[in-house]
Amino acid sequence: MELAKRFVDVGIFTNRLDEMRAFYGERIRLPYEEMLPVGKGVRQYRFGMLGSVLKINHLRDPLPARVAGGYRKLSISDPRTPMPLPMQDPDGNEVELAPNGQRGVNQIEIHIGVTDEAAFENFYADALQAQRIGAGRFKLGETIISFRHDPAAVRARKSPTAGAVDVIASMRAVGMRYITVQVRDCDGEHRRFMSMGVWEGAAPVTLGAVARISFIRDPDGNFIEISQRASLTGPIPA
Repeated sequence: MELAKRFVDVGIFTNRLDEMRAFYGERIRLPYEEMLPVGKGVRQYRFGMLGSVLKINHLRDPLPARVAGGYRKLSISDPRTPMPLPMQDPDGNEVELAPNGQRGVNQIEIHIGVTDEAAFENFYADALQAQRIGAGRFKLGETIISFRHDPAAVRARKSPTAGAVDVIASMRAVGMRYITVQVRDCDGEHRRFMSMGVWEGAAPVTLGAVARISFIRDPDGNFIEISQRASLTGPIPA
């Protein structure tokens, strides 16, 4: 997979905008970048995270509660931290500041609770072509993705492909709900995923002059956005 950016982004949904901005911007001290209106009542507040982007998607309408399993913890490398510092954000998401280089984390690590570790090993090695660095640990660019069996995790019911707007609506719940991988060619990568039998979330769609995106789903149904962003790859082809 040809990456356009060697860092994976993380998407969170919340109703607690002020508390979340204070936690990530003031307590964690991530630099605020911008706000983007996503549509359907969603505003996305973006924070820099060592090359990744933390995307805090805020809705005024009440969100369903956090679900078990899935994207369960975010570790952020911090040279100011002498030992791992576990904490929770205002929504109860697990966040850890980790000493730079500990466990090989020099950027961020995304932790996933899964139903079947072997299925995820195959998915990240073959479909996402990530570098295996240990049992249940892969490196996608500079970002580490790790997973372990979680008895509370539930595999989503297989559903047909949907439009990108419907996919975004379906993932709405409190917590870390998706990751974004920036690629050079969204359509080419999406065709490759489909040829491998990867679960399709949404076929590629163009978002104005900003990006072309699609969604795939991992073996448990967690969403992964595949994005070709014009600011990284140049103008989006017509």
